[in-house]
Amino acid sequence: MNTIKNQIDLEQKIIDLYLRHQKQSESMEWNFYEYMPWDKGQSFTTLPYNKSQNTLPQELIIAIETSMLTELNLPWYTTFLNNMFINNLEPLQKFVHTWVSEEDQHASALETYLILTRNADPKKLTKIKKEILNTGWDSILSDPLSSMVYTSLQELGTVVFYKNIAKYAQNYDSGLSELLLRIAKDESSHYAFYNQIVDAHLELNPDLLVKVWPVIKNFKMPGGSLSDFDDRMKVIQKAGYGPDEYVNQVLEVLIKRWKITKLEPTTPEGKEAQKNILKYLEKIKRINTRLKNR
Repeated sequence: MNTIKNQIDLEQKIIDLYLRHQKQSESMEWNFYEYMPWDKGQSFTTLPYNKSQNTLPQELIIAIETSMLTELNLPWYTTFLNNMFINNLEPLQKFVHTWVSEEDQHASALETYLILTRNADPKKLTKIKKEILNTGWDSILSDPLSSMVYTSLQELGTVVFYKNIAKYAQNYDSGLSELLLRIAKDESSHYAFYNQIVDAHLELNPDLLVKVWPVIKNFKMPGGSLSDFDDRMKVIQKAGYGPDEYVNQVLEVLIKRWKITKLEPTTPEGKEAQKNILKYLEKIKRINTRLKNR
């Protein structure tokens, strides 16, 4: 009887979260056209692109470009999530549709900004876009909860990324900084939805940590399908997002948010997963400290 009641409570929680997100999304509607410096636009036919036209430092250009390319993984990422939630509650499927429309605007905004301000070679950008769309996105995630653990990490990582890069961009382009902070507001809303659903699952059944641990252990952003992703991330560290930020502002935050240290799993597998998550956090914190000292 308790199991049935828990399931009903969980379903109602998901419905409530979805309705709250929809209401919030409607009140936060915006149009990326309002954030574009249209007066800077020039024909690439009459004035061909040259790298000397860049107005932003290379690390900031790489950060914006990489984020745009990550957002462009939408067709594959959306298809995966849509298929994953197909036999689950309707609000999960509806949320994915709302989410994809908002993420699509982010990609369009970032690409347009780079091209308008001549901080990207349009020919090169088109080539890289084709690469990531041709590569697609493969996932080892096998169930809805694992997918939502992944999206919680990914969305919070994106929030932190945009906020940190916006702070860095303020030194060079206040308009770009404003755009990044606006995108971060959308990402914060997405993160809240996914992470609260995971929290609700763990609250009802701490043994579901067995679903959380493999995702944390194998986590990699969707942009990881880019052939030079690791090289890009090394450059982006200069603009404010790297391994330290991921560990301290994303992973550790979610481990605290989900109260993983306080959960009381009842199965050996659940207890082992809890132990592994906490050991992993401490391990990568030590590794990051050693790398910084080196």
